[in-house]
Amino acid sequence: MNSHNTQSSILIIGAGLCGSLLALRMAQRGYQVQLIEKRPDLREVHQDAGRSINLAFSDRGMKGIKRVGLEEEVKKLCIPMHGRMIHNLGAEPFMSNYSGRDNEYINSISRTDLNAMLLDACDKMDNIEIKYNLACKNVNLEEAKATFEDYTTKEQTTFSADVILGADGAGSSVRKSMFLNKNFLFSFSQDYLTHGYKELSIPPAENNGYRTFKNALHIWPRGEDMLIALPNLDGSFTVTLFLPYSDSDYCFDTLTTPEMVTEYFEKEFPDVLELIPNLAEEFFDNPTGPLGTIKCSPWHCYGKNLILGDAAHAIVPFYGQGMNASFEDVAVFDDILDAHEGESWEAIFKAYEAARKPDTDAIANLAVDNFHEMKEHTASDLFQQKRKLEMAFEAEFPEDYHSKYSLVTFKEDIGYKEAKMRGRAQDKAILNLLDDGKLPDTLPLKEKLNIVNKETQDILHDDEVIGNL
Repeated sequence: MNSHNTQSSILIIGAGLCGSLLALRMAQRGYQVQLIEKRPDLREVHQDAGRSINLAFSDRGMKGIKRVGLEEEVKKLCIPMHGRMIHNLGAEPFMSNYSGRDNEYINSISRTDLNAMLLDACDKMDNIEIKYNLACKNVNLEEAKATFEDYTTKEQTTFSADVILGADGAGSSVRKSMFLNKNFLFSFSQDYLTHGYKELSIPPAENNGYRTFKNALHIWPRGEDMLIALPNLDGSFTVTLFLPYSDSDYCFDTLTTPEMVTEYFEKEFPDVLELIPNLAEEFFDNPTGPLGTIKCSPWHCYGKNLILGDAAHAIVPFYGQGMNASFEDVAVFDDILDAHEGESWEAIFKAYEAARKPDTDAIANLAVDNFHEMKEHTASDLFQQKRKLEMAFEAEFPEDYHSKYSLVTFKEDIGYKEAKMRGRAQDKAILNLLDDGKLPDTLPLKEKLNIVNKETQDILHDDEVIGNL
């Protein structure tokens, strides 16, 4: 059966954030859903060592959460972060807000708490069956069958369905089966940064107090290196160190002793050193993770298989949009199901990829850009002038101006592709105008905005002309 109707059985591989939200939405639509996860139930077994412990949750993610009616539940897990707290070496930290509009901010949220909340909601649905500790070994794409191996017994079981939805992350088995299939053309790219990351933690103060300012994403930009910290509900902060693997005085290849690690932090992050009592122990206990971007096409085959979330488009974490993009995937897929009611799964998958892929390609590129911006430019005078001007525009003319960050993070009614195009043109316009002295302090703010808008339109026009050649 290849027609799309709610009698269809759906096999979802991967019960992480994307898979559990997807399962819940599909079950709410009336489908019979089997949700299969290779790891144990995270509500019973702690297992997130080395993975990002908390995430930045924002409007595009909320779009997916609203579809399943869990908005109020999610808000209880969130800590608002109103901007970046920049810690320059030898200087007082300063706050750089994300937006001039009061209602625009991102949230720190625990990956485990969010996933557990979604799984709890799945458990309440009669038409969802969840199985854990079953790793997908291969997928028979033509027949929509997948073979799994039990983690403890090593016994293999095959499950079949009308369609298979792969939400099994950056190392996706479903995508691997598509890659190995020789009967259709599958394109795949995997690009790694020369940097890796390591998780550390700042413990809570007494009575679950916070040792540094709670409502911010803290950044220590150091050119090639960077440290960031996000708050947790228990008063702790999850700290992530981004560092080159090699070819640097201080890199993962050279930080091989407790003395070297301490020396590095004394030199680059002296204010953090006193906040992390077990620095060397954590540094050597926690794994070093790679940072990569995955792009591929097609996302579907045989009208029976589709990949979503990181399985289709893993990105680096520097726009805080990985989870948000995956949750938005579910909302977009939901819209496509409405728009193509009664059509074949083939038509639905095709329409979904056509609608979604340009946007996920755009956020992948933006996330790499933001990595360089965060570690190199956030502390520069010209960048700070630009942010100050944008904050003033957003505060004074909230309907007329949105920075690139706001377009990407808070304007969920436009796609990432449009946000990237408009945002980059605005950035270029403001930086050029500031550098050329064409936005003097003597000019009224409205006049500055008019000049910026005109320059932005000129850049967009030029880009369009070049793009059409």
